[in-house]
Amino acid sequence: MSARNPEYDFKWCPGCGDFGVRRALEWALLAHSEKTEQPMSDNVIVAGIGCSGNTVHLLEGEQPFGIHGIHGRTLPIAFGVKQGRPRSNTVVVAGDGDFLSIGAEHIGPAAQRNVDVTCVIMDNGVYGLTKGQASPTTLFGTTTSSTPFGKIEAAIKPFELYLAHGVSFIASHYSSRPRDLARLIEEAMEHKGFSIVHVQSPCTTYNDTYDLLKGNKKAGIAPLVFDVPKDHDPTDKDAAAALARRSGIPLGVIYREERPTLEDRQTEIRKKARSRTSEEMVETYAV
Repeated sequence: MSARNPEYDFKWCPGCGDFGVRRALEWALLAHSEKTEQPMSDNVIVAGIGCSGNTVHLLEGEQPFGIHGIHGRTLPIAFGVKQGRPRSNTVVVAGDGDFLSIGAEHIGPAAQRNVDVTCVIMDNGVYGLTKGQASPTTLFGTTTSSTPFGKIEAAIKPFELYLAHGVSFIASHYSSRPRDLARLIEEAMEHKGFSIVHVQSPCTTYNDTYDLLKGNKKAGIAPLVFDVPKDHDPTDKDAAAALARRSGIPLGVIYREERPTLEDRQTEIRKKARSRTSEEMVETYAV
């Protein structure tokens, strides 16, 4: 229970990677508000269902406006928010099971529209809230509560998917470096267009990947994470595709493209559209 939520108990397991993501998001929101000189309430957080969804209830300090939506529908809700309040900094927080399964159908339309929304995706490779079932990013052959004999589908490749859909800003990081992650989220917020920051956020209960991500010399485990090479050109889509296909988890900006947002296009259309008088509108019904 909490003072803000006396009826419900929102919590994460000890050591959950989402704690690091939450802290990074708090820092990024604070930095963005200070830079733009806009009140924190001008930030809108749209959460989906799953462990990641608790983020909207567990943020500390001055509060943004929060919406805890329904499973897989964070992008349609965020689209509505942005259409109604285009000046608001709108941020989606979702998990791999939420965003890349039932919610995957909304990625393409949002990318093609280039809606000015930032998505922070917490990928723990399982459905953590509902007891560790296999998710879209669970590796092939993995034994889970829903795949007792091993997962039969191949794991989805998020970065290649985002590139194929035309997402205009794609970045990757993990929860153990919240300061660096905060700067990356802030950069995504400043990008004009549809941005996704895909974060590896280990589930300590059902899929503890800390050693795999960071490495463990004593156990002979090499780290999966690596910094995006300094000579990588994020504006080169072929280079971004090559980086997306590389084994391991890149940390940094994979792809960035500057192009008109949906709001820009709507503004241009409004300039072209001629407003009709009430008399003219009535006459169309009389014909």
